[in-house]
Parts: sequence; C-alpha cells; structure tokens
Amino acid sequence: MCRILGVSRAQYYRYQSPKPSKRRAEDKDLKQRILRIFAEFKQRYGVMKIHHELNLELQPLQRRCSPRRISRLMKELDIHSVTVNKWKAASASKTKVEQRPNLLKQDFSTTGLNQKWTADITYIQTKRNGWCYLSTIMDLHSRRIIGYSFSKKMDTDLVLKTLESAGKNRTITGDLIIHTDLVSQYTSDDYN
Repeated sequence: MCRILGVSRAQYYRYQSPKPSKRRAEDKDLKQRILRIFAEFKQRYGVMKIHHELNLELQPLQRRCSPRRISRLMKELDIHSVTVNKWKAASASKTKVEQRPNLLKQDFSTTGLNQKWTADITYIQTKRNGWCYLSTIMDLHSRRIIGYSFSKKMDTDLVLKTLESAGKNRTITGDLIIHTDLVSQYTSDDYN
C-alpha cells in the first residue's frame, strides 16, 4: 500500500503514531511561560521585554530563547502588547489669538436658564482610536450639560456641532453669554 501511495514505511508509521518532537514540546512549554509573563505584566510587554524576563527564568535551567522564536510563538498565540502613545500638546499657533473681553468676570450666578453657558473640550484616550475629544456646553443655572459632541479631531467643526446640539435643546437668546477658553476652535470666525 505504501508503494502505491508513494510513501515510505517510516513516514506511514510516523503518521499513524505521531510522537511530539522535542522542539514542539519546548514550544508548548515556552508558550505557557510567555502567556504567564504577558498576563503578569498586564499585556504591556512586547517581544524584547518578554525575551529578557523569559531568559532570566530559563537561566537556572541552562536554556535560552531568541527574540525571533518568542516573536513566532507570540504570533501563534495571537497576542500583542498594548501600546500607549504619549500625549503631545498641539503646537502653538503662528497666528495671534485675538483677545476677547471676559464678560463673565468669575460671576457664575444666574437667575434663570439660558443666561450663561460655559464650553470646554476634554481629551479622552481610547485603546482603539488613540486620543479623542469631547466638547461640551453646560448651562450655569441648571449645571447640566445641554450639548455635546465627540470626535477624533479637535477642530472648529467639533465645537460647532456642540453648539448646534445645545441649540436643539435650548433656545439661544441675544443676551446669552457663552464663556470659553481662548483656544483656536472657539476664537475662529466660524464659531463667532
């Protein structure tokens, strides 16, 4: 039968009763160690740091493991380190920001709704999209958020959508004061 199939008898018997090779047994042991180290360091360690920790662990056993092998085993396990990008402040604008009078003058008291609103942008770091931005408007009388918008970009469009959202929830009157920072999004011609 082996002759008809073009397979040697050794290959046939090896196929019938496979014995795990020494390399496969080592890989299985290394995979368990890699998973343990990966979990121990909160999924933050990549190939090189796992390589360092693993070789410290294997040193008493007179064994070593290359970064390339660890990389291959991590791919087989489908694990990747979680990377966190450091936050960088936006570069300073070359155009001079027009100074605006502070109409609020730290007087946050109101007698009714829609007299004084305050707006701000919050930076939020996400795993999937990196830095995202939440723009909100709060009515100082009710202390409630009356409009918000969320975006991957911190641009004028973000604050305009927030203003539209607030306009749908409340009536904008002529004597309304909207207090904001003097960042470029709020000082743009489109916003004013």
